[in-house]
Amino acid sequence: MIEPVVGYFLQLQRTICTALEALDGQASFSLQQIKPPTGGLSQPRVLADGRHIEKAAVQFTHSKGAALPPAATERNPHLAGSAFQATAISLIVHPCNPHVPITHMNLRFFYVEAEQPVWYFGGGYDLTPCYPVEEDVVLWHQTAADAVGEHYHTFKASCDDYFYLSHRDETRGVGGIFFDDWTTGGYDESFNLVKRVGDSFLAAYQPIFSRRMHTPFTPRERDFQLYRRGRYAEFNLAIDRGTKYGLQSGRRIESVLASLPPLVKWIYEYQPEAGSREAALGAYLKPRKWL
Repeated sequence: MIEPVVGYFLQLQRTICTALEALDGQASFSLQQIKPPTGGLSQPRVLADGRHIEKAAVQFTHSKGAALPPAATERNPHLAGSAFQATAISLIVHPCNPHVPITHMNLRFFYVEAEQPVWYFGGGYDLTPCYPVEEDVVLWHQTAADAVGEHYHTFKASCDDYFYLSHRDETRGVGGIFFDDWTTGGYDESFNLVKRVGDSFLAAYQPIFSRRMHTPFTPRERDFQLYRRGRYAEFNLAIDRGTKYGLQSGRRIESVLASLPPLVKWIYEYQPEAGSREAALGAYLKPRKWL
């Protein structure tokens, strides 16, 4: 069951890296192939210091283990101690221009070798703008809705719920779609859903990137971008299950933390100027009906 998913994720990694290189127009992705002692393959690819992309990471993994890490069993404790295989593609884009949103996508498949074998898919994508533009957010959500059809409202609600910083009482961005432990309709139907999500990512993100990549920006807007990246780092380090899973499963630390922004700033008791575009972001950091 896992081999077709491995093949699709590797192909998707190539497609997305090629498209992001074309958007940047200058930098290229690195390519490493690391074979863990337990079997499988880790293939991290990172682009850094580009013309339009400050950092992007598109990571592929196929891992095998004798026992699932705690982060993978906290919702399914009956699977603790079971041997497993997992494969995933996870990406992050940190643009240079503050007017281009950060984006993230993750797609994954677990196969657990229990007495009664267990498998499930998960993943999704979300968008994190510093200076949101309504038409961009609508395009993002419409593309996601077209990809997942009747599941959109459920997946959107799951995304709003998961990508939420409770210590800040705000969502990480303007959301998208997210699903976990997915087996609905059986293997073929579930895998087809995952492929529609993966294949729709570039259709959702490329037009937004292209629209905003040449927008002039000021030092103040750059500072605000670095400040908002701090929220991204907070989520990844304090909340994200993928980070916890990577650390607990013994994955290569450089790959686990490749999603962190290259530069970031925390400002003590920051308050945006009333009526400014920085202040306007707050209205977007709560669940909203976009379509």
